[in-house]
Amino acid sequence: MEILLMAVLGFGLDLILGDPHWLYHPVRLIGLGISGGEKLLRKIFPKTPKGELAAGAVLAVCIPLLSFAVPFLLLWLAGLVHPWLRIALGAIFCYQILATKSLRDESMRVSKELDKGDLQGARKYLSWIVGRDTERLEEPGIVKAAVETVAENASDGVIAPLFYMMIGGPALGFLYKGVNTLDSMVGYKNDKYLYFGRVSAKVDDVFNFIPAILSAWLMIAASAILPGFDAKNAARIYKRDHKNHASPNSARTESVCAGALRVQLAGDAYYFGKLVKKPTIGDDLRPIERADVRRANRLMYMTAVLALVVFGAVRLGVCLLVF
Repeated sequence: MEILLMAVLGFGLDLILGDPHWLYHPVRLIGLGISGGEKLLRKIFPKTPKGELAAGAVLAVCIPLLSFAVPFLLLWLAGLVHPWLRIALGAIFCYQILATKSLRDESMRVSKELDKGDLQGARKYLSWIVGRDTERLEEPGIVKAAVETVAENASDGVIAPLFYMMIGGPALGFLYKGVNTLDSMVGYKNDKYLYFGRVSAKVDDVFNFIPAILSAWLMIAASAILPGFDAKNAARIYKRDHKNHASPNSARTESVCAGALRVQLAGDAYYFGKLVKKPTIGDDLRPIERADVRRANRLMYMTAVLALVVFGAVRLGVCLLVF
């Protein structure tokens, strides 16, 4: 019951507060650990494919374990003082793990710049939330990229952390954030990280496999609840296009969102100045428009609420059965 209470309180705090830029986020500490660990390990291990692979594997183990151990220890110490202090700290940790409101705020910032007719501003803010090059994008490409990042991050920024929090509390949630942050920083298939980031990318695929499937079906359910979304098409496109991505997980919620909005997402994009050929997701039934960023966020929010209800009910049921 304690974990359930922490998760619910953290979810509420996330919806209210989001991720203020003035507040130092613990994921930044994870990022600093990754950067420092990479520099150290690259010095220790040979600069060969096998050496880089081994160095990356060490980092892929150490960062998640540290991400788990630190909050676990802090929660244990808080519990020695008082159980309610542990719950309060756990709720804060859960809040920091989730990214529901910040995902909405950052994507809507892009949309607001487009409303003002400021393409350069929209490109700049988009570059903060996507990995692709943004300087060549016109308005349809900017909107498509913003919708894609909302759809994809609905899984690894909201549903997956909530999934792991409900299983093992904030410490397991932070372990997941360690895995996910590693992938976002070193899990690239370029010259620098082809070998060094390979294990991190594979571990992230494993950790996201079940949450991504759950996220997709919860998003289909959300599209059936919300007015103006095409749930039948969402399910159809999901079944057809959920493998249209190099990652085994990323196209799942993207395909649902594309189907629910009746638009086409993905396709070719530039990364680090190089054109990367990628399959499209969804059918081009209508032109994508600015309002689709807001619609994607509505879909993401409803998916998050459904996940809280479903995961919370399962957690509560397990607690009642055990105790």
